[in-house]
Amino acid sequence: MDKILTIAWNMVIRSIGTRKGVLIYILLPCIVLAGIVSVTGTMGENPTVVLYSNMDNGAAGKHLLTELKNSGEYKFVEKTDETALREGVVDQNGEAGILIPAGFTSALLAGEEPQISVYELKTNETSVMIKLKASAIADEMQNTAAIIGAANTGASDTDTQFTTVMQKAEQHSVGSIRTDYNLYPREGLGVVTGLTLMFLMSLVTSSVSLIMDDRKGRTMMRMFSAPVRSYEIAIGNFLGSFLVGMIQIVVVLALGRWVLHYDYEVPIYLYFLVLAAFMLVSMGIASTVAGLIRNPNNAGMLNSLIITPTCMLGGCFWPLSIMPDYMQKAANFVPQKWAIQAVDIAATGGGWNELWLPFAILGLMAAVLLAIGSAILRPSEAGINA
Repeated sequence: MDKILTIAWNMVIRSIGTRKGVLIYILLPCIVLAGIVSVTGTMGENPTVVLYSNMDNGAAGKHLLTELKNSGEYKFVEKTDETALREGVVDQNGEAGILIPAGFTSALLAGEEPQISVYELKTNETSVMIKLKASAIADEMQNTAAIIGAANTGASDTDTQFTTVMQKAEQHSVGSIRTDYNLYPREGLGVVTGLTLMFLMSLVTSSVSLIMDDRKGRTMMRMFSAPVRSYEIAIGNFLGSFLVGMIQIVVVLALGRWVLHYDYEVPIYLYFLVLAAFMLVSMGIASTVAGLIRNPNNAGMLNSLIITPTCMLGGCFWPLSIMPDYMQKAANFVPQKWAIQAVDIAATGGGWNELWLPFAILGLMAAVLLAIGSAILRPSEAGINA
């Protein structure tokens, strides 16, 4: 046990025992996490801003705005007139602008079809949805106005009854039972988790360079020729790398939670366990690759051949649901997919009856890869002469 701890401690000192090591393994992850959170951490949190100008003095214009505001999907900002509305859209103060023309209520009661203008700098989801919702509400008001007009002959009675009906409609006496309680992870959470996994994987696989240096400098050969068992050498190296990884995770999580005040939407200990499990798998991948690479100059190929493709396949950059079926099936063989899935399950309120599967798969991947890495991690003369 003393030999294992000695090897592990030596790995820790070599990694973060110098100014360069602290900069690369501690400060750099903090800077990267701060950048990730600042760019993507607030995705989907703020409502979309929609500009509006209501030139109508009747009940129809008021009812249209009330129904749009009740959806809760947009933040409405009033503009005084059409000119100010146009300028606001051009200056990108809102995603879209809606103009209710003067005499909108009178035109509806007269049986006409007044047009609601929607201004947009470019076609986007907000402008399309505003058009559809405004059109649907206007059609309902037009049908109501037609029914009231057919039953009455006096213009004043028609206007009064229409106003009364609109006020009753805004009370929504007949409603529906909500079954969607937004039990899905925030959009930005998946991006933050995915990019964090990619960066942590890059840091873990940097241990390949240390192993390659040991092989090239005959350090590994001397270790295997010393009275130390091969499994002690493997466990010592893995334990040292794991300790460095745990320090990185603790620093990153502490920075995100208590300095940047980022809400991970899951218990901090559970997020730590997910990253720790993923760290073990990354160590297995790094040790396996280190055992296969004989030329130290080829170690840099690890980034382009393993990290980036697996992160793309595992959903670190985009949701898995947008990928073809065959790629979604292939994603089951990369650890990033299961780590992100574990975070998503926890963020939606899932318990260990659901979390056991991604954790079990991550544990199995780690065990297999670490076993392979410890079996093939041997000194090589080819590496010395390279």
